[in-house]
Amino acid sequence: MKLFGKTVLSLIAVLILTLTYAVFIGTLDVRSHFYPLLNITASAPCRRNESLLRVYMYDLPRRFNVGMLDRRSSDETPVTARTLPAWPGRSGLRKQHSAEYWMMASLLCEGEDPTREAVDVLKFLRDSNYWQRSAGRDHVIPMNHPNAFRYLREEVNASILIVADFGRYPKIMANLNKDVVAPYVHVVDSFTDDDPPDPYGSRSTLIFFKGTTVRKDEGKVRAKLAKILVGYEDVHYENSHATGESIKASTEGMRLSKFCLHPAGDTPSSCRLFDAIVSHCVPVIVSDQIELPYEDELDYTQFSVFFSVKEALEPGYLVTQLRQFPKERWLEMWRRLKSISHHFEFQYPPKKEDGVNMIWRQVKHKVPAAKLAVHRSQRLKVPDWWRRRR
Repeated sequence: MKLFGKTVLSLIAVLILTLTYAVFIGTLDVRSHFYPLLNITASAPCRRNESLLRVYMYDLPRRFNVGMLDRRSSDETPVTARTLPAWPGRSGLRKQHSAEYWMMASLLCEGEDPTREAVDVLKFLRDSNYWQRSAGRDHVIPMNHPNAFRYLREEVNASILIVADFGRYPKIMANLNKDVVAPYVHVVDSFTDDDPPDPYGSRSTLIFFKGTTVRKDEGKVRAKLAKILVGYEDVHYENSHATGESIKASTEGMRLSKFCLHPAGDTPSSCRLFDAIVSHCVPVIVSDQIELPYEDELDYTQFSVFFSVKEALEPGYLVTQLRQFPKERWLEMWRRLKSISHHFEFQYPPKKEDGVNMIWRQVKHKVPAAKLAVHRSQRLKVPDWWRRRR
């Protein structure tokens, strides 16, 4: 229960099922399932001409979503475009798991939703005709925190899940075939004026890492790296916890570093990778089981360096390889980082090819498989023999 309480209170697990959508191919449509005849005139910043996806959003009481931003409020009316609260300015590390908030904001951008009475979210789904017709297969559920809805995931595992990685999901529940890997929302400030005459020379630190070194599972590599990387003048490896001051120091440190180290955390990924990207600091990824956002569209080898855990833990190997890294190759990666970093920005209103837009594009790629599963399930007279035979 302690773990569950942490998950709920941390806005890292916030907004999970509130952002449940029925997905159909078409244009982006934010009309509610419960008010389908609403004729909405799009506001200029939010309408896109491109044909992407038709998305319907359930109307749920605020306690299931933005009500978690301010638990003192007793307002239960569903949030609308006019009443959407801004993301808290001093949220610190909690911001890294706020993808759900920005996805919800993008769907509220065009209009308002009618009020419905408060209900339990699982009962709400089970009672919905839209859920029943596909057993949730055509629904999208953001679960960007590794612990989000941890003890009830099997109830919704047929849906398209938006996850940070697959570190705490069994393979039968979450996988690349049906689910979407979304980036953590970066915590450090974006480097918007990174245009020095000598980009390589202006970054005096070779390798930068600042974060918690005591982690679980694959993340135990962090403590081992701390011992291996000690004593190098051009390596900054610091055990640190997230505070306003440490995030500011990380912002400055990454901008002064050629390479930013990204070892696995409690799960294969962490926000440090995306902090590095928006800092234009070439990520050095040390994680054997990581899955990366938008990888069908982005080639991470163009702007990142990869080491296996075994390679990284060989004394002197990682530092030697990065010291010998060709300057021209580094500059190519730096330029590539500058050209793709906008894919990892979350904002309201959303912009073309920003983080929210890219996530919806990934969802669109999953729709054909979801429709196939729905059509097969509707004609099967026995439990799915295809799964049983394996």
